[in-house]
Amino acid sequence: MVRGSDNGSEKMAEGDNSAELLKEKANQYFKEKDYENAIKYYSEALELNPTNAIYYSNRSLAYLRTECYGYALADATKALEIDKNYIKGYYRRATSNMALGKFKAALKDYETVVRVRPNDKDARMKYQECNKIVKQKAFERAIASDETKKSVVDSLDIENMTIEDDYAGPKLENGKVTLAFMKEMMDWFEDQKKLHRKCAYQILVQVKEVLSKLPSLIEIALKETEKITICGDTHGQYYDLLNIFKLNGLPSETNPYLFNGDFVDRGSFSLEVILTLFGFKLLYPDNFHLLRGNHETDNMNQMYGFEGEIKAKYTAQMFQLFSEVFQWLPLAQCINNKVLVMHGGLFSEDGVTLEDLRKIERNRQPPDSGPMCDLLWSDPQPQNGRSISKRGVSCQFGPDVTERFLNQNKLDFIVRSHEVKAEGYEVTHSGKCITVFSAPNYCDQMGNKGAYIHLRGSDLKPEFHQFTAVPHPNVKPMAYANTLMQMGLM
Repeated sequence: MVRGSDNGSEKMAEGDNSAELLKEKANQYFKEKDYENAIKYYSEALELNPTNAIYYSNRSLAYLRTECYGYALADATKALEIDKNYIKGYYRRATSNMALGKFKAALKDYETVVRVRPNDKDARMKYQECNKIVKQKAFERAIASDETKKSVVDSLDIENMTIEDDYAGPKLENGKVTLAFMKEMMDWFEDQKKLHRKCAYQILVQVKEVLSKLPSLIEIALKETEKITICGDTHGQYYDLLNIFKLNGLPSETNPYLFNGDFVDRGSFSLEVILTLFGFKLLYPDNFHLLRGNHETDNMNQMYGFEGEIKAKYTAQMFQLFSEVFQWLPLAQCINNKVLVMHGGLFSEDGVTLEDLRKIERNRQPPDSGPMCDLLWSDPQPQNGRSISKRGVSCQFGPDVTERFLNQNKLDFIVRSHEVKAEGYEVTHSGKCITVFSAPNYCDQMGNKGAYIHLRGSDLKPEFHQFTAVPHPNVKPMAYANTLMQMGLM
């Protein structure tokens, strides 16, 4: 029996050693920013040693870097179940909850860290920052109950805003966006100059009026000879947006575009991206289309940089107006009654119809569940059925879910964005689910290509066009993000 016990101990020791080697391999991939391989080898280490809190914590961090916040939260929680004194586990769980907008849960973990490490300045800073957000949210809920809350537009006197004599930048012509203005504005932004606040407000007020008249589901018809270009996430990467227009031509009545959400956050030129897109929407309202992404929301903007960027470049009041405008962005677009485009994906339940999408009252922050949430947040998965979302919001849906939805609504396929893809696009679910992502070398570190899709009225067969990142000024991504997201991944 003793000999058997020795053999068991030796096997355990061998397993532990092998697991450590896998962890070191994963750590190396993590340093190289190859997070997918890091996750793979942390997972293999956990198969050999499933009671190691460090492995779960490390994998949690890798999941955070790939925006799989639901998985990151689960791993951090598991690490703490194994070792409730493992402080990094509390950091990881707090960061995951922050990313999901669960600020009260995050605050509880930061409180634990501060209690255990009262002299840790970084921990105390995170606790104070999170506490400030929790109080701010409580205040916002209190004033939101006021039914008579006015639009920012009502408090603006744009006509009497003065454009100073020394301002040499673009101005709207008789208050209207023109092609000449758009070209001048894009050049102005490319030189890192700021549009006059009067012009920015004019664009925002006008685009809010245009968007508010649109349905939640846009329906367009392409003639046989016509094509449309579909772009995925641009995430504040202004210089890559300019490159799309260079490669594919400026938007026009004969060169229509659809930008599929997540225009802002992360990249540090989100203002320039969104004002350019809004300007083209005003110039070509019937030929330039914008759909809402999960980052056109207050929680995301607060954490991932857009709110901070607008406050740094303009004012808090202007951010509030952006927030109002984002709530009017349509949620989905149907092309020739055959192709449905949305930012995230399909639904947590079967039976959703196009008519259901038309009925969504979208002028609000997205709810935590239901069709509006799913359109912004869900992701496809290779296996049939549905599973819990890796993001911690909505769900993941399989090829059978896609097939049933398409059959019920007499559609051919869906186009969505929302996920970084190494090649800029991915075709899954037997060609019925296409992902397109248009932010190359995402966050200056992922090394991915960007892509856009051409759809022609004659056959609606997707044509993929890839491109690589172009140089941009030395401003790092996340420069305006909440300090908890900049520093939380320790």
